[in-house]
Amino acid sequence: MGRITEDLIRRNAEHNDCVIFSLEELSLHQQEIERLEHIDKWCRDLKILYLQNNLIGKIENVSKLKKLEYLNLALNNIEKIENLEGCEGLTKLDLTVNFIGELSSVKTLQGNIHLKELFLMGNPCADFDGYRQFVVATLQQLKWLDGKEIERSERIQALQNLPVVEQRIREQEKAYCLKRAKDKEEAQRKLKEEENKGEMGRSHTGSGGHWHADLSATLPSFEESKDYIQAPEIEEGQCKGKELDDREDDLEFWNKPSLYTPESRLETLRHMEKQRRDQERLSEKKKKVKPPRMLVTEDGRALNVNEPKLDFTLKDDEKRNQIVLDLAVYRYMDTSLIDVDVQPTYVRVMVKGKPFQLILPAEVKPDSSFAKRSQTTGHLVICMPKGARPLIRRPLPSFPMNLLNKCSILFPLPFLFLYQFKFFMLSIYAKHKKWLIREKAF
Repeated sequence: MGRITEDLIRRNAEHNDCVIFSLEELSLHQQEIERLEHIDKWCRDLKILYLQNNLIGKIENVSKLKKLEYLNLALNNIEKIENLEGCEGLTKLDLTVNFIGELSSVKTLQGNIHLKELFLMGNPCADFDGYRQFVVATLQQLKWLDGKEIERSERIQALQNLPVVEQRIREQEKAYCLKRAKDKEEAQRKLKEEENKGEMGRSHTGSGGHWHADLSATLPSFEESKDYIQAPEIEEGQCKGKELDDREDDLEFWNKPSLYTPESRLETLRHMEKQRRDQERLSEKKKKVKPPRMLVTEDGRALNVNEPKLDFTLKDDEKRNQIVLDLAVYRYMDTSLIDVDVQPTYVRVMVKGKPFQLILPAEVKPDSSFAKRSQTTGHLVICMPKGARPLIRRPLPSFPMNLLNKCSILFPLPFLFLYQFKFFMLSIYAKHKKWLIREKAF
């Protein structure tokens, strides 16, 4: 069950920049709080406090809230009005649908001279004969009771009949207290029965487990292997059987008639909490861990990946000698959620943690690449200049060495002439090249 902690108050104080000491309004409804604590020490300037639809059984630790004007404790387990004398500025008190049976406890509010509105509808005391007359006569500062204005004539008449009405209220209170004591005894008896039932179920399960272990120890090896093979099926059947048992218990709980008491309300909420925990446990078991996305293979080869499922166009701009990638990023997505990484052979874009990777048709210059985003469409445009193409020299045709050697042996004079002519032409070419270099220098 929930408790009032500093973290809980700070999370509900966002309208005050999470500062709690100067907080004037606080809403802690539907938090399954069982006890009021710490509020009078941490938030002394509170003027409005919402605590409806919780499990609070007693009004306490609010006496130091001198500036408190409105206190909402509707739909709780409060049985008595108390400890509100210190709330000097209290003007409105809502105790709708609680378990207040001691109507005489409203006398503790006589010192709250600024109290103008009080809500007690939905409480057992609201069904007492003479309830409204007693409250109107007891709290003379009230202007409204259960949303209905108190007229002057009504108050005069209530004051005149107060002794008779008060006697009648005391008798009804005694009858309610006796009934409430019986309800508490019945609730305690049911709780003990359920605890004993749970202990018996656990002991029965344990003995069954030991019996199965002893039996399996006496079986022959073939049967042991057979049982071992069928073990997964047995476990699966046990899980299904457990789910069916839980479902039957749940139906039995909701179909079982019960009185509307603080104990039954606590029991219902605890049952719902147990159901929620079981559901979370089942969802965690069924939850499959998503395997990490592979972007590069083991041999270092990049892959094409489009996990965010974005449309894109890849253009080869020959005029500017660059490759342009137009990625259709969501229009209203913040640019801080985009991360671009350009490599010589591929480009990678992380969009909200999801990778988009594309292999490029040619090598690019990562240092010269740049990215920009359209302010109208939100598209991401990445311009990547191409890298310098490496010069590939064609190999000169050459004769086979064995054929050349054979020809030189058979015809030595022609080959000797060819070698001399080759050296002569190379010397002329070298002289001509030096002359050209010298001419260019001048």
